[in-house]
Amino acid sequence: MYKTRSDAANAVRAGHVKLNGSAVKPSAKVVPGDRVKAWKDYRDLEYEVVETIRKRVGAPVARTCYVDHSPPPPPKEYFYSMPKRDRGAGRPTKKERREIDRLLGRDR
Repeated sequence: MYKTRSDAANAVRAGHVKLNGSAVKPSAKVVPGDRVKAWKDYRDLEYEVVETIRKRVGAPVARTCYVDHSPPPPPKEYFYSMPKRDRGAGRPTKKERREIDRLLGRDR
């Protein structure tokens, strides 16, 4: 899921990782059958723990200890089609902010 233990701990502290649907601390223990949901790189990841190991191991061995239930990633064209604000254009005006909110579905 995360490249380093510190990245994983930071994600857990930020609330991006849920264990069986509830927020946990970085030191939470997992057992076979637990479901782990994470938010990483603008996507939802979902894993089921199949086996726990006592020692730290390499990525190929670690991959055998869980089953990936994540939905497929969105196509790259989706991210390229997202509107971007020109660098150095300053803060959005009130009208532009309302248009952005409407576009993102945050209007009331």
